[in-house]
Amino acid sequence: MRKLLLFALLVSFVEPAVAQQFSLTDASGKIHRLSDHRGKWVLVNFWATWCPPCLEEMPDLGALYDARRGKDLLVIGVAVDFQNPREVIEFADNMLVSYPIVLGDKKVTDQFARIRGLPTTLIYDPKGELVKTHLGAITRKQVEAIIGPAR
Repeated sequence: MRKLLLFALLVSFVEPAVAQQFSLTDASGKIHRLSDHRGKWVLVNFWATWCPPCLEEMPDLGALYDARRGKDLLVIGVAVDFQNPREVIEFADNMLVSYPIVLGDKKVTDQFARIRGLPTTLIYDPKGELVKTHLGAITRKQVEAIIGPAR
């Protein structure tokens, strides 16, 4: 009975599943829909300019994106908790971020389950199913352990 009660208690605190569909418009105006990228892995990374672990992971995410761009992976960075959109774009440019950057507002974040901390990375498989939610900095090696080597 204690195990059943504990299980019920734990289940009550589980966040709802992340939406299996999203539509994100990046800073250059391009729309990225999960359904448009079937057959590819899609990595959505929530970050902020003031977040040290977010800055740590950016070079790895950029290198991964550059190596697999147009082949089997799309990386989308969603900047959250900012005051000035122009500062976010300039910041990403200064960090040499090559993947698309989305300015995350309520309309953007409402498409996903509550993000509990930064950075948070969501990884969708080529069928569009969420296979991993990672809280904290993520490395290229960790991502490749999930998605496998480039095709």
